[in-house]
Amino acid sequence: MLITLEGIEGSGKSTQMKRIAAHLKSQGRRCVLTREPGDTAIGKKIRAILLDPENGALTSLSELFLYAADRAQHLGERVIPSLAAGDIVVSDRFFDATTAYQGYARGLDLGVIEKIHDMVLKGLRPDLTLLLDLPPERGLRRALSAIEAGDRTVSESRFEQEALVFHEKVRQGYLALAAGEPDRFVVIDATASVDEVTDEILATIDARLTRK
Repeated sequence: MLITLEGIEGSGKSTQMKRIAAHLKSQGRRCVLTREPGDTAIGKKIRAILLDPENGALTSLSELFLYAADRAQHLGERVIPSLAAGDIVVSDRFFDATTAYQGYARGLDLGVIEKIHDMVLKGLRPDLTLLLDLPPERGLRRALSAIEAGDRTVSESRFEQEALVFHEKVRQGYLALAAGEPDRFVVIDATASVDEVTDEILATIDARLTRK
């Protein structure tokens, strides 16, 4: 089973990932946590390029292909082998992030992005996508506070430095994707308390596992 977490900066994905893993392991299930970009050795180098605020000259098209390259490596090295071994894979971001960020927010052609997804994913789709949704101004406040507190690194803050309107486009892109695939997406209100968000996420995952 492949579970993905999506959302704008500061939506709380990293915190919830750890809680999901602990919950699944308490049930005796094997769980692999991963992320995009940067879960593989090659991906870490790509991540450094993508998230470094000094790389402001990176074009939207270059950004798109770098994410696709990271995803291809991630799938071949981590996701597909883990799924084949019977593990539950939980990924912090996946292909929907590219559609939301590079498509809806950057304005790249959605048809072109979908063709790249087809080439890289070869039909693989998450069984469940949890969209942690909140207004971008709240998410950015959280993300910037985490950077100031040293919980997140400044060297990976390129997207946090984008204008608020960019993050609103990302959010609306995610909501459009969720509306288009209601069987796969579950939208979680990320403005709730951390524990409330966790409870809703775990209940959703348990229900989906029971269904499978």
